[in-house]
Amino acid sequence: MLRSLYSGVTGMKNFQTKLDVIGNNIANVNTYGFKKGRTAFSDLISQTTAGATGSAATGTGGTNPKQVGLGSQVASIDTIATQGSMQTTGRTLDLAISGSGYFILENADGTKSYTRAGNFYLNDKGNIVTSSGLTVVVDNNGTQGMGNIPTDSQSFSIGNDGSISYIDAAGVNQAAGRIQMAKFSNPEGLTKTGGNTFQVSPNSGPETLTFAGENGTGSLNSGYLEMSNVDLTDEFTEMIVGQRGFQSNSKIITTSDEILQELLNLKR
Repeated sequence: MLRSLYSGVTGMKNFQTKLDVIGNNIANVNTYGFKKGRTAFSDLISQTTAGATGSAATGTGGTNPKQVGLGSQVASIDTIATQGSMQTTGRTLDLAISGSGYFILENADGTKSYTRAGNFYLNDKGNIVTSSGLTVVVDNNGTQGMGNIPTDSQSFSIGNDGSISYIDAAGVNQAAGRIQMAKFSNPEGLTKTGGNTFQVSPNSGPETLTFAGENGTGSLNSGYLEMSNVDLTDEFTEMIVGQRGFQSNSKIITTSDEILQELLNLKR
């Protein structure tokens, strides 16, 4: 069978994966804190029909190897962890990270996950939580736990360094801890786990606990939300490239099929 037939098949599969990634990016164009994906290809093994030769002492030049490629493969699906634009909301519990770092979330089983989406809420106990009920980790005098804002306070605020303060019933300003942050040596190596959350992977490196504005971590902006870093112009351009690539590879298959049909017709 023709090698081009199988090369076309690998190309179609890979461009389908590329379109899957693009579709997911576009679907999350308005998802808070979303980090877009990118598909990278690489060639498959090449079949060598003749090896390279060196130049001879008589002055004859060398020759390059003769190789026929056998298609392509998906080399990686990258997470692009660039900063998204900020949207003004004016809501105290909407927090955007300007720079690097992640909010730390505590799951019901005690495990941790991480997020860039800062649309937070207060539960019935005065703790800061996500829309799905995960608790935002707050440092209380050196102890990781939950920030607690009394339900009877008139107002509260969150500073650029993550410090939480509120006015109690007596009108006195009180501290309620400081939002804990995490950094990673390779944030693009984190694993997406749905619900705007990430988890540590073997290639992300362990978490480094820190606070906003310290150790290279970005500052917090109350009243803002970080939007998705998806650029629709780029995505639609890549969609056209992916579509044309898919069509071109399908044309390779149909052309190869026509050649095989011609070979079969030789017997008639």
